[in-house]
Amino acid sequence: MSMPVFGVGDSTLRAVGGEAAVRELVDRFYDAMERLPEARGIRALHPADLDESRDKLTTFLIGWMGGPSRYRERFGPIAIPAAHRHLDIGPEERDAWLACMATALEEIGAADDLKRYLLTQLRHPAEMCRRR
Repeated sequence: MSMPVFGVGDSTLRAVGGEAAVRELVDRFYDAMERLPEARGIRALHPADLDESRDKLTTFLIGWMGGPSRYRERFGPIAIPAAHRHLDIGPEERDAWLACMATALEEIGAADDLKRYLLTQLRHPAEMCRRR
């Protein structure tokens, strides 16, 4: 039995379940942010209305996972650290963000190997956003 390959072409997007599954993942991510006590701090960094945040993260993740790169055409160049520079993000906020993503991956029923891969890969951009 061969091990799944992620990060090649659109293999990660396909493993997640396609664009609709990424939308579901992002919805679950922000739902987790709303309810997890450890995410209160990062929720406060977001606007009250999360529609644009949901749209941007969905569009970003679809392209990041090997799908169509629509983020740039809709929102401009992707500059993750610059986009978060105005926020006070430290290890606690980074870890809360990753906890919300882990919760969302669990809720959509992502396979363990996919969860490990995504959380490992997403740790880098989450770390890049740290200001302290």
